[in-house]
Amino acid sequence: MSTLRLKDGTEIYYKDWGKGQPLFFHHGWPLSGDDWDAQMLFFLEQGYRVIAHDRRGHGRSEQTAEGHNMDTYASDVAEIVEALDLKDVIHIGHSTGGGEVIRYVAQYSKGRASKAVLVSAVTPIMIRNENNPNGIPMSVFDEIRHFTATQRQQYFIDFTLPFYGYNREGAEVSEGVRRNWWRQGMMGSIKAHYDCIKAFSETDFTEDLKSTDIPVLVLHGEDDQIVPFETTGKVAATLLKNGKLISYPGFPHGMPTTEAETINKDLLSFFQS
Repeated sequence: MSTLRLKDGTEIYYKDWGKGQPLFFHHGWPLSGDDWDAQMLFFLEQGYRVIAHDRRGHGRSEQTAEGHNMDTYASDVAEIVEALDLKDVIHIGHSTGGGEVIRYVAQYSKGRASKAVLVSAVTPIMIRNENNPNGIPMSVFDEIRHFTATQRQQYFIDFTLPFYGYNREGAEVSEGVRRNWWRQGMMGSIKAHYDCIKAFSETDFTEDLKSTDIPVLVLHGEDDQIVPFETTGKVAATLLKNGKLISYPGFPHGMPTTEAETINKDLLSFFQS
């Protein structure tokens, strides 16, 4: 099992397969690097080096009590990238991982990143405030905190329905996909999951987006029930200096899994451009 001991003593688990240009995948809340299985295998076969870590407190990484904020997450990525001496890296982040990607690229990458992808990402900011009047009310995130703290086991099962759009009429529900989401979530620390809700909902990535010079692809499902497209992906694309937006009618938040063939095709096109 590949692990890296960070400067603060935290042990981070990661997967690192293949050779070629490195692709670094950043997972969403409350999952692990396994959520990128459909992409890791596909791009390994396309000749890329594919890397995915479990964020601190998540998956197989150490269940730390501290550090569950975007600056620490991005700093952890920087340590992994430097330890592996990765260069010309393309960073791909889903949901919370998208926030991690843009914070890393904007403030911590030191020229090692060549492109980035924000998939169903929480950027530029999710919560409703005076600067983001169309955002999601704090009460919604308080509810997520409450159920994560008090009945995580059942809540994580229920959460898969809107996550994958399985609550839509006519949806083909995969129990295996739902169970795999639950498996990944329950591997992680309740403390990390609880604290990360604040990180993904209240962190403002506006300046990170504005200051990023490298090409950035924004992919977002228009039927995303977790991170609404109109106030995140659609807005984030307008803030980037060198951004491209692809939105997908009817696609859910978990589209890298449910719509892997389409997503992988569009990612490959961007990587090769």
